[in-house]
Amino acid sequence: MAMTQGPPGGDDDEVMIDINTTPLIDVMLVLLVMLIITVPVQTHSVRLDLPRGNPPPAQVQPQIVDLDIDFDGTLSWNGAVLADRAALEGRLRAAARQEPQPEIHIRPNKLVKYAFVAMVLAESQRLGVVKIGLVGDQRAPE
Repeated sequence: MAMTQGPPGGDDDEVMIDINTTPLIDVMLVLLVMLIITVPVQTHSVRLDLPRGNPPPAQVQPQIVDLDIDFDGTLSWNGAVLADRAALEGRLRAAARQEPQPEIHIRPNKLVKYAFVAMVLAESQRLGVVKIGLVGDQRAPE
């Protein structure tokens, strides 16, 4: 074993501190690669050709007609009692010709016979009324 012996506490009075820079360089290279990958994505843009012009006019709210059918078959159009089936036919014919057609909300009484409701629905369909809806009692049952 060849060991050099120097004076005790000899020339090595100066402390050498070396910093290991390999991990720092690795981290810097990873950050550089990430930067190179993400920069094109951030600068990429999509060109959209948006339509130009006036927006469409606001839609007109349709008129709503309440057609009540009482327990004995009595019909009322927006609260006005109709005399007979011919009066109903005249009102439905006028509603079918309106532009836009009004919405007919049929409110049958829970005790009315279905024949009266079916007659109103058939008459409406025959005259060309297309916006018809059945409205039930919206109160909670007791």
